[in-house]
Formats: sequence, C-alpha cells, structure tokens
Amino acid sequence: MTAPARRKKTARFIEIAAAAGVSVATVDRVLNERGSVSAQSRAKVVAAARELAVPRLLPDTRHGLIHIDILLPDNRSPFFQRLRQALQAALPMLDQRVVVHQQTLGEKDDASLLRALRPRPYRRQGLIVAAPDTPAVQLALQAAILRGEQVALVVSNVAGLPQARYVGIDNHAAGRTAGLLLGRLCRQSGRVLLLSSRPDYRGHLERASGCAEVLAQDFPHLQCDQVATATHDDADRCHAAVSLAFKRGQPIAGIYNSGAGSPGIEAALRRHAIHDKVCWVTHELSDDHRLYLQQGLLDVVIDQNPDGQAIKALQHVLSVAEQAPAAAGAGPAEFRLYLAENMSAQPYLIG
Repeated sequence: MTAPARRKKTARFIEIAAAAGVSVATVDRVLNERGSVSAQSRAKVVAAARELAVPRLLPDTRHGLIHIDILLPDNRSPFFQRLRQALQAALPMLDQRVVVHQQTLGEKDDASLLRALRPRPYRRQGLIVAAPDTPAVQLALQAAILRGEQVALVVSNVAGLPQARYVGIDNHAAGRTAGLLLGRLCRQSGRVLLLSSRPDYRGHLERASGCAEVLAQDFPHLQCDQVATATHDDADRCHAAVSLAFKRGQPIAGIYNSGAGSPGIEAALRRHAIHDKVCWVTHELSDDHRLYLQQGLLDVVIDQNPDGQAIKALQHVLSVAEQAPAAAGAGPAEFRLYLAENMSAQPYLIG
C-alpha cells in the first residue's frame, strides 16, 4: 500500500497567510522566528495559526509591559466598595508584566475624569471605567478606542461606543423587574416613589424608565413620576425625599431606589409608615439591606454582582494581549434577586 503523501508545509503557510492578510514570507518569518516583523503582523499570524489549529508550538506574541487604567468615582456606597475589593483581589493573580494604575476621582469632578481619559505618559492598552453618559465622556472614550485601547465599562453603559465592552447588568430590564415586583407586592393603591443616584448615569435612567413603563402598562392602580428623584446616593437626601412624599398626604404604596442611601429610607419608613406596609425594592445585597430584609422592612434586592463585573472587565482588557481568555458572552451580565429566604449569610464587604 502506498503511504499517503505528506502535506507540504507551504500549503499550510498559504492558508495562514490568507487568513492573516499577510505574505507567505511573513508567515515563515513569524512561525520560524526569522527576521523582524511588526508586532501587529506577528499577532495576526499567530492568531490565524491558532484559529486554523496548526499542530506546532506557536511563538509568543507578548512583548513589553501592559498598562491598564482603572478609573472609579469616589463613591462610598457598598457597591463601589465591593467592586474595588473585587478588583484589588484579582490583581495579585495577573502576570507580572501587567501594570495596573488605579485612580479614584471626585464623584462630581467630571474635569478630572476627562483628564484621566486623555493619553498617558505610558502606552495604555486597557481601560476599566465607570463614567456618566455625557457628550464629553463619549468623545473622550471614542478617542481612547481609536488609540487602540480596550475599554470595559462597569456599572453603567455609555452610548455610541460599539467597540467598548459593557460588563454590567441590563439596567432597563432590572428596572422593569422592579416594576413587576412592585405591581405584584404592593398591598395598596397609591404612588410609587422612584429614587435614583445621578441623572447623568445612563444606568439609573434606564432603571427608572423601565420601572415606570411596567407600572403604566400593567398596574394602573400604581402611579409614579416618569423622572426619578436624584439623591446622589446620599442617605439624608433619601430621607428627605421619602419624608416629603408622606407629608404631601398621598398614599405611598411602594419605593424603588436604584442607588444607595438606604439608611435614610429606612429611617423615614420607621417614622412615617407606622400603620401601612410600603413595598420597597432596591439594589445590592449589602449588609444594611440584609438586615432590612430580615426585619421585613425591605422586600426584594436586585444584585448586580460586582465581583463578576470586575472579572469580566479584566478579562476583556487583557484578552487583547493574550493575558486572559476572552470573557464569555457578549451580552449584559445576569442580575440576581434576593428575598429574606434566599439571601446569603456572607458579609457583603470584606473586613
């Protein structure tokens, strides 16, 4: 029997060259590590060879340091504290060549955020950021993407950035879920008070609009304003908003707070809702929310998994440098619902 002819090496090289959009000579130089080839061409050839499952040890495409910036607001809410803890816990597991620059920016200091988004003294390959959805921020992030930076958006999305990866939850769906819960759980007719953090964060606008949509469509016995009251995650502002709603004399059937500041809501409910049970839905299984669930004051918590957002964000910005596998799934992260019967006993914040 005649042995099958061996496949010529050049045929495989031709396939790789076609897939990578380079010459066969470039493929030969890269795979056999002969001669100088640009980093971009080298990466294309190795990626094409890996995609074609070439049965050989492929050369390493990684050279130099990889600089990642993490930009988060100076927000002391439990969610942002947990997000910082999750990112910090992941850093020791990164390759030594990855240099992470973390900046905490003023909550309302948009000028500092825009400065931080500009080119850095080092070549920045990745950017993890929680940012308001404003025209200036959109332009700054578009410029970063055009420079070749991988952008991961946590907590809240920013419009007009199809090349960026949003790793947070579907905030509109979360708001619609809150509306459904309020419609089913409210024990009386009346008003639903919508409280939000900041009106320039797209996520909070989406949560409030989603909740208002469901209430208007399916639960006409519950009314709410289309625009949520901005509280900037401040407990005193939350307390004032809830107290004012009760003083107006309108029956308060439910509260949906898409941000933080829950101690202010708790204090106002204990003072004003003495005889009536007000259905309350909010976000994050923080330690204070766990206590309110146990006491029957809070009904449902929508948790957006800050640990998962941290891991997905790091995976996205590092996958381009082959320092981590690409994050699975291109859609928003799933959110979880917690009630008194299924909440975790683990502390929300470490230490």
